[in-house]
Order: sequence, then structure tokens, then C-alpha cells
Amino acid sequence: MHSLLACGAALLLEAAGPPVPGVSELTHLQAQFAPVDLTVDLSGLAENERRALARMVQAARVLDAVFLRQSWPGSPAILLSLAADRTALGQARLRFFLLNRGPWDRLDHERPFLPGVPDKPGGAGFYPPGITRDQLLAWQASLPPDQRARATGFFTVIRRGPEGNLVPVPYSEEYQGELAEAARLLKEASALTAEPTLKTFLARRADAFLSNDYRASDMAWMDLEGRIEPTLGPYEVYEDRWFGAKAAFEAFITLRDDAASVRLARLGAELQSLEDSLPLDDRFKNKKLGALAPIRVVNSLFASGDGNHGVQTAAYNLPNDERVIEEKGSKRVMLKNVQEAKYSKTLLPVARVALAPADQSRVSFEAFFSEILMHELMHGLGPHAIQVGGQPTTVRERLQDSYSALEEAKADISGLWALQQLVDRGMVEKSMERTMYVTFLASAFRSVRFGLADAHGQGIALQLNWLLDAGALRVGTDGRFSLVTDRVRDAVRSLTRELLTLQAEGDAARGRALLARLGVVRPEVQRVVDRLRDVPVDIAPRFVTAERLAAEFP
Repeated sequence: MHSLLACGAALLLEAAGPPVPGVSELTHLQAQFAPVDLTVDLSGLAENERRALARMVQAARVLDAVFLRQSWPGSPAILLSLAADRTALGQARLRFFLLNRGPWDRLDHERPFLPGVPDKPGGAGFYPPGITRDQLLAWQASLPPDQRARATGFFTVIRRGPEGNLVPVPYSEEYQGELAEAARLLKEASALTAEPTLKTFLARRADAFLSNDYRASDMAWMDLEGRIEPTLGPYEVYEDRWFGAKAAFEAFITLRDDAASVRLARLGAELQSLEDSLPLDDRFKNKKLGALAPIRVVNSLFASGDGNHGVQTAAYNLPNDERVIEEKGSKRVMLKNVQEAKYSKTLLPVARVALAPADQSRVSFEAFFSEILMHELMHGLGPHAIQVGGQPTTVRERLQDSYSALEEAKADISGLWALQQLVDRGMVEKSMERTMYVTFLASAFRSVRFGLADAHGQGIALQLNWLLDAGALRVGTDGRFSLVTDRVRDAVRSLTRELLTLQAEGDAARGRALLARLGVVRPEVQRVVDRLRDVPVDIAPRFVTAERLAAEFP
């Protein structure tokens, strides 16, 4: 089977097509990601816990293979072909393929960097080849409500049956081989660990891989209490650019920083008050949030799948299942060692190029860390389950292809609004006002370089343009940006209200129009981006502690 796939990939790579980068350009593209050794202190962990960790890392590697199939069915065959190509060009292609987890440059509007590769499908590998979005919409509309819910759910792919009809297929069947192996490894890890909540989560997540029912294991994940904090499963929906409906597999194997987590825990108690204060009509507010939000500060030991491609995740807010959020809330996880690497390797160099000299000294790691935290906290606030025309639905279902970019923009800008609220209430030091808006601006230039094909990149472009139009930013004669202090607070509030309201009303047309108008890179922003050409866009982590662990417990 593998030899046939490799032959197919070789033919594909030899096919004629538009010009693709050679060794020199690929080397330059790779250099956009600064190599960073990520280390984690495992001292104090008993041998059985380190063995359990090793099994979790092995399971995470298996999920990498699942994500590759989800991203595009042709990727595994191409990977085999590149791995067998020992030429300098073949190895350069292999390195960039592994960084992007596929044959498209995620920073350059998903441009193919291999010959013969098609444009990336909007539905990734979740829908049948050759089908259109409109055809899927028509099919979904023809289904009874219970079948439609299954077809549009997080954990099914859509395939053609023997007679060409469309059918939903559970992940547990579509990826049966890989998920069975991942489940076996998690059961081994569960048997090895002595920590009760970790033991329960691992066993339930293993069962979920085989049953396709993730609710019980999501609940168990919310209850994790030990030093080891793993996240493994299908979560984010960014790869499904058509509907934002299908969850991609990812893994983060991390260890908790208990002291930092305790310091931030009190902020979780402020969420209901922040919800009540949102610049949004009261009828749209959630009068009773599901639960306090656990906040975990962790250091990343290993990441894979949707958690390790292109631009690295700095934090996440999970689960995404609205049913679990309503009952249990969601957890915010801050990847501290990843954030520290991003700050030193990318944010500080960006600030020196993009910001006016007077503002550069006001950029701080504390503000950067706090803004990422507030971003994740605000994912859980605002509209989620809504009503449109008297019918219950969700923001995700209504906004579809515009959902991800608008949700990322909402989390960014409302996070900045919420941080100001906490400063005003004395929950955060007043000195944060001096650094938070400037750090946000520097980080915006960092994020817009992720590309408009990335939900975070398009969302930040929208925010920059709104702030420019509101007069909250000024462009100097040298092209550098500075804040207009007396206007930025109102501009942040007005955009927060705009995004929350269109989500609450489920107004997809308004959302698409907003992205079409503002989700673009304007010339004054592009000039700054062009001057950042020699500054790394992000980091390329080397999980050195995980490698040592794998050698210790193969």
C-alpha cells in the first residue's frame, strides 16, 4: 500500500505546473521560523509518570498522521515520496512540508510550494473530492434535523456511498487504524499513572477514540488536577474553511506551572461580571455562565497535528463543544515557554521596526502574556448558543466560513476591552495601561504576518483597519505606527460591540461584508510588513525534552 502511494506521489511531484521555489527560496522560507529548543523540567516525576508521559507523546505522534489526512488526503503519499528523496531539493521540500504539515505555505495564502499540487480545498479532507460548497449546503438542507446534526457535527467526515450518495462517516471509522493505536497507548498511560484525574481522562479519551463520543472525556479533561496536563483529540475547526464545522486532531503534552496557575486563578471568578458588562444589548448576554473558567499555565513538552504547524499555538481555550461549555465551562491553557520564545524571537524585533521610538520601550512580556490570557478567556464569553427567527442555533453554524476569523478578532479586541475593565476595577495594576495598548499594536503586526488565509491573521487585519479608521492609530512620516491614546479606548469598545452584536444576531452577510472591507492588508500596513522581511514570523520548536524521554522509554 505504501509503495503504491509513494509512486503516486512521485508522479504528482513530476507534474507540470506553475513555478515553485527551489532550494534557496525554500531555505529563506524556512528561516521565517526561528528554531527554539523547548525544555521542560521533569524532576520530581516518578518513573511510572515519566513512562506514562512517553506513551502520551507516542499517541500524539499518531494523531499527527490523522491530521495530515484531514488536512488533505494526498499529503501522506507526498510525505513518503519526499522522505525517500535524498537530494538537497528533496530534503528542503521535506523540511518545509513538515513545518506546514502539508504542501501549501500557510504564511503565503496557502500557495503550493511543490509542483503538481492543486489549490488547497476549502473543505480540506473532510468532504468528497470534487464536491462544491453549494452542493453540500443543498444536501444538508434536504436532511431531517437529526441527520443534519450528524452531518454537520464536529466528529464526522462526509463521503460518497456505493451509489454515489453522500453519507456522514464517524471519525472512529474513517481513522480507525490510527485511533485504535492511539487508544491503546492512552490506555497504557492510564494504567501507568497514579494520578486519579489523569487516569480517568486518559481512559475515557481512549474510549472516545473508538466510540466517537467525546463528551465524557471532555468532562474529565476539565477536571484534570495533576502536574501532567495532556490535551489530545479533535478540537479546532480552522482547517474546514467552508463551514468551520469539522474538528481536526491535535495534541499538547504539557506540565503545569502550579505557582503561575494559582496567581491567575482569581481572574476566572471575574468572568460573569465581565459578561454582564459587555458592550452588548442585555438581551444577548448570558445571565448565568456554565462554570468558572479553569486557567492553567503550562510548559509545552510536545505538540502535534493541528497544534504544531506553521505558526505555533501560544494558548488555547477548549473544549469547543457548546454542550460541554454550557454544563462545565471551558479551560484556558497558557503555553508559557512557547510565549516566552515568541516574545523574544519575534515580538521585540517586530516592535523595533513597526512602532514609533517613543512606544518601543513600552512593550512588555507581562502585557503580552496578559493579552493572550484575556483572548482565551473571552472566547468563552459573548454569544454562543443563539436564536435566529425564533429558532435555536449557534454562532458557529450561522457564520460558517466567516466564523473563525470573526471569532479570533472578537477574542482579541474584547480581550483588550476586558483587560482595561480589570485595570479599572483594581484587579490588575494600573501600570498595565502604559504597556497594554502598545504591546497589542506590536503583536498585531506580528500576527498579520501569519497571512490572510489564517483566521488569526485576517482577524488582526480587521482590527488594525478599524483602529486606523477610528483615528486610534497614527502613521508617522517614517511609516512607523503610534497610538493616539485618547482615542484607542473608545475604538476598542466600538469594535467589541460590533463583533459581539453581529455574532448575537447570527448575521453572516454582515460578517462577510466586514471581513471583505477590513480583513485586508492596506498599503501603510504592508509597508511595515515589507520592512519586517528579515524578522522571524514565528518559532519552530524542537521538543528536546520529549526526545530525551522517548530515548529513555522507547
